[in-house]
Amino acid sequence: MGAPFPELAFVPLGGTGEIGMNLNVYMAGESLLAVDCGIGFGGTERPEAEIMLPDPAWLVQRRAGLTGLVITHAHEDHVGAVAYLWPRLRCPVYATPFAAAVLRRKLAEAGLVNDVPLTLIPPGGAFGCGPFSLQFINVAHSTPEAQALAIRTPAGLIIHTGDWKLDPSPTLGPPTDEAALAELGRQGVLALVCDSTNAMVEGHSGSESDVRDEIASIIAQTRGRIVVTCFASNVARVESIARAARNARRSVVIAGRSLRNLEVAARDCGYLRGIPQFLPEESAEDIADDNLLLLVTGSQGEARSALSRIADDRHRNIALGEGDTVIFSSRVIPGNERAVAAVKDALVRRGVRLISDDEAHVHVSGHPAREELRTLYRLVRPRYAVPVHGEGRHLAAHAALAREEGAKPILLDDGDILRLAPGEPEVVDAAPVGRLVLDGTRLVPFDGAVMGARRRMLQGGLVIASLAVDARGRLRGMPVVSAPGVFDPESGETQRLAEALADELSELGPMGGDEDSLADAARAALRRGLARGEGRGAGRRPQVEVHLVRL
Repeated sequence: MGAPFPELAFVPLGGTGEIGMNLNVYMAGESLLAVDCGIGFGGTERPEAEIMLPDPAWLVQRRAGLTGLVITHAHEDHVGAVAYLWPRLRCPVYATPFAAAVLRRKLAEAGLVNDVPLTLIPPGGAFGCGPFSLQFINVAHSTPEAQALAIRTPAGLIIHTGDWKLDPSPTLGPPTDEAALAELGRQGVLALVCDSTNAMVEGHSGSESDVRDEIASIIAQTRGRIVVTCFASNVARVESIARAARNARRSVVIAGRSLRNLEVAARDCGYLRGIPQFLPEESAEDIADDNLLLLVTGSQGEARSALSRIADDRHRNIALGEGDTVIFSSRVIPGNERAVAAVKDALVRRGVRLISDDEAHVHVSGHPAREELRTLYRLVRPRYAVPVHGEGRHLAAHAALAREEGAKPILLDDGDILRLAPGEPEVVDAAPVGRLVLDGTRLVPFDGAVMGARRRMLQGGLVIASLAVDARGRLRGMPVVSAPGVFDPESGETQRLAEALADELSELGPMGGDEDSLADAARAALRRGLARGEGRGAGRRPQVEVHLVRL
C-alpha cells in the first residue's frame, strides 16, 4: 500500500466472502492488530487441497508494526493456522485459558511451544496491545470461553464479535454478556464487525440445553451400540453426551485424535467435571453393546476420520451393523454435503440407524439467527456495520438487516482496506490475498504450480514416459509409458502409446545433447498420441511428464 496509513482501518485477509480461514487486521496509524488465524477445508469442490490457510504475505511485509494476534475462541477456523503461520508473523499471541490450552498442543506438535509468546487473558478481561486498548466480552458459542473483542482507539470504538449467539441456558459457561454490550453501546460504537453465518435464518438459533435434553432422551431409549459424532471443540455437547451416557449406564469410548486432544485441554481447564475419564478405542470390544457409547470424529465426512473408517468397515477396533445407531450431532459445513452423504449411505448399507437434526433436535447452531442479530444491533447501536464470517449471500442478508436496524452497512471482500476514520468510511485500497495449502508439512500456494499440476492430474490423470537416449540424443530401446488415472494397466493401451512415441521420435532423428529440447519433443509426441486416440484415452488432457536417462 503506497498511500500513508489511515488513522483507523480494517483489513480482512480471510473469512469475508467465505466461511473459514479467518484472519482480520486492524490498523491504527502504523500499528497493526491481528484477530484470529484459522484454517479452512477444501471439501469435495477442492479435492486437491484438504487444509487451506489464508496467505499472510501482506501482513508479513508489515510485521514490524504488528503488535499482537488475539484469538477469540478455540475453533479451527479461528486458531488452526497459528502453528503454521506464526513463524512468518513472530508476534505476541493473546488467548483465554481454554483457547491457549488448545493452541499449546498444536504448537507442541509443530515444535514451537517454547517460541511463541502466549499471554493468557481471563474471559472478560482487559489488556493493551500497542495503541489498542482491548477488552474481552463473554459470548455464548459452541466452544468454551468464546469472546467478542472491544477495540478502543483514539479514532473510535470497534466491536469485533467473533462467533457468538444468544443462549439463555448454554449449559457450559456464561450466556452472552448483554449488559457489557449495552454499556459499550452507550459509550458509542463506531463499527460492529459481526458474524454473518446465520444471517439468512429467521428466528432464533436455539438453546444448547434443549439439545442436552433431546440427546439424553434418545440415548436412554436406544439399544445396541450408539455412536455420536460432533465437533470435537463443542465441549458443552461432549459433556451433554457423556452425561446422557453415564445416566444410561454406558461407558464412553472416544475415537479420533482431535477428540482426545480436546478432552485433555478441557479437563486441564476445569471442564468436564464429574464426567468419568473416556476410554480408548481399543476398549470397545470389551464392553457389551447396550453399555457402550462411542464418541467419534468425522461429522463432516472427512475421508480419514474415525467415522468414515467405521462406515467403510476399515476401523481396526470398531465395527457397526444391524441394530446399531449413529447420531450426527452437528451441522454440515457448506461444501461437505456430498462427503457426509457418502458416509451416511455406507452406514445405512450396513443396517445402521441414523439420527440427525432432520429427525430430532440433536444440534443447534453456535451462530446467531436474525432475531439475535437484531437484538445485538439494538444493544450496541453502531454507526456502521461490517458483516464478516460468511459467503456473499450471508453478508448481503446481514447488511440488509443492519440497515433496517439503523446502522450503515459496508460490504467487503477479503483484501479490501476499509478506512474507518477519519471521515466517512470507505474502501481506500486493496491488499493482495490468497490461499495456502498445507501439503504434508509444507505450505504451497493454492494457485501455484504444485496445486495446479495436482488439479490437472485429478481431472485428466497422468502420463509418464521414461526414455533412454545416447549421447547424440538418439532413442535407445522402447520407451516405457505408465498412465495412472488414464488407462487400465492390463489393457495394452500404454504399450500402443509407447510404440507410437518411439516411431515419432525415431523419425525426428538425433536431437543432440539438448535434454530440454528432447523432453519437449517427447511431451509433444505424447500429447499428439493421446489426441489421435492411441487406445481409448482420446479426448483426455492428462498431465504429461517425461523422464530421460542418458546411456
